[in-house]
Amino acid sequence: MKPFVINKHGRLVFPANFLGELDFSVLESLDQFTAVIGRDFEAKAPTGTDILAKVEAGTYPGRFELLRDLGQNLFWVNRFALTMFDKRPTRWRDLPKGRDDVFLPALTPWEDSERKVTAVEHAFRELPATWDADTENRVFDLLFGVFSTKLHHATELPAIKPTVAEFLSQPETLTFVMPNHDPDYPVFTFEQILNADEAVPELEALMRWAMVLHNQYPWDRARTELRGPAEIGDDDFVVALHPRNRDVLAFIDRVRRSEAGGREPVTVAGRTGPVEAVAPVAPYPPVRVREAFRIQPKLEALAVVRGEHVCSNDDVIRNASFSWSPMDADQISAKTGIEQRRYTSREPEQLALPAARAALAKSGRAPEEIGAVLVSTCTSNRLIPSIACWISGELGLLQTHASADLVAACAGLPYGMAEAIRQLQEVGRPVLLVCVEKFSDKIGSVRTSRMIFGDGAAAMVIAPAPDGDPGDVEVVQTYASGPHAEVNSIIWPNADFDNDITVYGPEVKSLVQRYLVQMLDELGQLPDPDDPGRTLLDAIELIVPHQANKTMILNLAGKAGLSADQLYFNVDRMGNVSAASIPIALFDAVRDGAITRRTRVFAPGFGAGAVGGYAVLQVDPAIVADEVVLDVIAATATPPPLAGGTSDDMHAAFGG
Repeated sequence: MKPFVINKHGRLVFPANFLGELDFSVLESLDQFTAVIGRDFEAKAPTGTDILAKVEAGTYPGRFELLRDLGQNLFWVNRFALTMFDKRPTRWRDLPKGRDDVFLPALTPWEDSERKVTAVEHAFRELPATWDADTENRVFDLLFGVFSTKLHHATELPAIKPTVAEFLSQPETLTFVMPNHDPDYPVFTFEQILNADEAVPELEALMRWAMVLHNQYPWDRARTELRGPAEIGDDDFVVALHPRNRDVLAFIDRVRRSEAGGREPVTVAGRTGPVEAVAPVAPYPPVRVREAFRIQPKLEALAVVRGEHVCSNDDVIRNASFSWSPMDADQISAKTGIEQRRYTSREPEQLALPAARAALAKSGRAPEEIGAVLVSTCTSNRLIPSIACWISGELGLLQTHASADLVAACAGLPYGMAEAIRQLQEVGRPVLLVCVEKFSDKIGSVRTSRMIFGDGAAAMVIAPAPDGDPGDVEVVQTYASGPHAEVNSIIWPNADFDNDITVYGPEVKSLVQRYLVQMLDELGQLPDPDDPGRTLLDAIELIVPHQANKTMILNLAGKAGLSADQLYFNVDRMGNVSAASIPIALFDAVRDGAITRRTRVFAPGFGAGAVGGYAVLQVDPAIVADEVVLDVIAATATPPPLAGGTSDDMHAAFGG
């Protein structure tokens, strides 16, 4: 998990976006690590030669673009040190020479450095300020202080560094050497980096980059040289590299043993390539609830709990990662339809429980009346007991017929509703359905996910309708699977993305389009249960889709023949809350006046695992409870722990 923190200015900060740390426990091979480094550090970063070419061609429009390129270049230069090592200046006579857990950087001198350094400094002084000259000067001083004293090539850096013994056996190898070292050389503390405060979001992000990069060289860089083993005196200082934690050291050991032929790369037994997806022997018809079930479902209450922190698009840009392509707040809005999303410092179950209590209070039901508790979620941090069982215990339920979590991602509402209706048939008592998600600590530095996802919960009480009452749910349908690429279009945890949630956009669009066409076709073939002379599709009064990405949904809905005025969205202020998105949107549709009377709603959901599903509901505004507003709890402002790390690891992460 990679939680956000709240700094002293009350702003959200995402440490994972600028620290560059990786979880080495999930990396098995050097090839896998190289691919991750290539994507996160190299793909977007210009080389010094690239920067020089742009300077000489005069293609930088202002200082910001040059500063951004400098920052990305220097994160690339430090790609292995940032992710793997703690740099510790150490007197040569005191450096252990025989240990296999102490390494030295192996460096190649930087060619044509003077020309590149001079050109960059001259270009910056000549370029106009983009927003704020003072801030841009301060950022430049930090970045240029690193760039101008960089002694080595970045393209030839080995991922696995030589041990001291290996360095001594290779007389041509060069490393950092300082005649002396001041242990009090100034570096930025974690709190200083966390509390960076600039008026322009883009410059605040760059300031954090610059502070982190400055900390990568906690010594007098102007007096540093590159020398071989024979040129190092006993009282000279070298930069010893110590693995940040046990996982890094274990990874280095895995790579070394593999290269020595002592260990084969890990493979999954029986794994083959993707198989061709084939259609079922017959289509799965939607479930016509009135005809299929004896007990009809009645919606008695709907309550929501939102994450207590607002994360605006400016907050996202304020925390831009060095691995991102350039984007501003307005571009995020245009691409996603999202202006802000809600985050929580609480655990998912701590959102789910107050939503459940509010729904019970609105329905007038006592806990002992509840026959089953169902929780739809794909982001639970709790496996044993499940959130559903935990809620049952917190509500004081001695026994339910079933308390279980359902993992159906963005189709969580239709999946949960379908199961709730089945439970009604068995127990004849109200079912509590809770949809809850917390994405904010599972996103890491992945831009597409950070733009989209949010945190929240919704709870519904679904009870047996009185005899003769047709109930409120007319149709439910669920699907899953599909082509391999669509099944794996959203993955969490994803080892190839440092176990962060990962979204593969084209495949997501493909599955949404496929399911949306299928859903509309099914509704077009079903009769309106209250007016057999027209189709159920024609009888739909409002569409409340899963709030994935407004821009994408509107484009795909338009291709399917739907108009924008038929759809309701609240994604602009909630983000994508996966399983909780539809019920929260239903709540907001009432609050916004989109539902003012009993209204027939089509609620489609689709997402990870190539799940899909929908419900056709009659929504009465009277079921909506008063909103539960959580007190703001400040997320911890202490450095996040590194897996298996020590206090020395913390020093490495934030102070060199």
